Amino acid sequence: MTTPSFIPGLELSRRFYLEAVRPLLDEAAPGITHSAARLGSGSEVLGFDTARSADHEWGPRLQLFLHARDVACHGARITALLSARLPKTFLGYPTHFAPTDDAGIGVMRTTDGAVHHRVDIADPGAWFTAHLGFDPREDITLADWLATPTQRLAEVTAGAVFHDGLGHLAPARADLAWYPHDLWLYLLACQWQRISQEEAFVGRCGEVGDELGSAVVASRLVRDLMRLCLLMERRYPPYSKWLGSAFARTTRAPALAPVLTAALTAPDWRTREHHLARAYESVAAAHNQLGLTDPVDPATRPYHSRPFQVLHAERFTTALTTRITDPAISSLPTIGTVDQFVDSTDVLSDPKLTRAATRATV
Repeated sequence: MTTPSFIPGLELSRRFYLEAVRPLLDEAAPGITHSAARLGSGSEVLGFDTARSADHEWGPRLQLFLHARDVACHGARITALLSARLPKTFLGYPTHFAPTDDAGIGVMRTTDGAVHHRVDIADPGAWFTAHLGFDPREDITLADWLATPTQRLAEVTAGAVFHDGLGHLAPARADLAWYPHDLWLYLLACQWQRISQEEAFVGRCGEVGDELGSAVVASRLVRDLMRLCLLMERRYPPYSKWLGSAFARTTRAPALAPVLTAALTAPDWRTREHHLARAYESVAAAHNQLGLTDPVDPATRPYHSRPFQVLHAERFTTALTTRITDPAISSLPTIGTVDQFVDSTDVLSDPKLTRAATRATV
């Protein structure tokens, strides 16, 4: 096959719904109310897809949401109808997703038989619960927020809704758009706390000749600063593959990215520490600009009696936690949401595990 010109996945899926899926649905099930969207996993949902994305889990695909009763009564029939009558290709891209070796649904291929399409039919409650661990159309609890990785929240609030006949997607996405204010303060405080715990180690590792260890600590601090900047701008930080791409879209990236890059590429710990100190002061000044707390001195300083330059980031943690008025949040340990204290992809990809991990800490 000739490789077609790249079309961003959200646009491809939008046109697939309007031009291929919707006409068949109107013909075969004209009375069924539905919503259609491209949400969930996939680089296109966050707007980071490129031509490279087309080699796995990418193509003309979407979610078709029906009332639960209609899924039970008509879901299998609609799935079969689409398999039989969808075009084999759409805008040059196959609509057939061949199984991959790991039993997933991965590579697009042409087929002479029925189309193994990725029009996933579900009721909103079941889909949200499977993806997030809870249904946001009901009350969102503090435990729900704490147990949900920011990657999952981004996957539900980004993407695109093509049609919302059920009227459920827009309000659910609006309710998930960002954390309640006190919880936002808490998460910022926890992110500053992570920085405070390791900022002195860049120099301590270097002082004993462990430049590799110093560089590893610095990379962890850079990641935490990038996530902090996203949280400060009310953006859900994505997982590692897209963290840098998301950070590049923040207002602070043009000035801060060169400093963080210099810290990562520094040849020795003193140079590394110098660039990190500049980054700390820049992010600290940005914190003060938010006006969430009384101003905190953004200048770095020695780490107690040791010759390492740090911010003492716990000062920002304290400033933020004193502004929290919700007693349920103010009584939480300073560890944050599940992806602020868990770093396992297998755990963060499974809502049952993220909720179990969160229950163990609160």
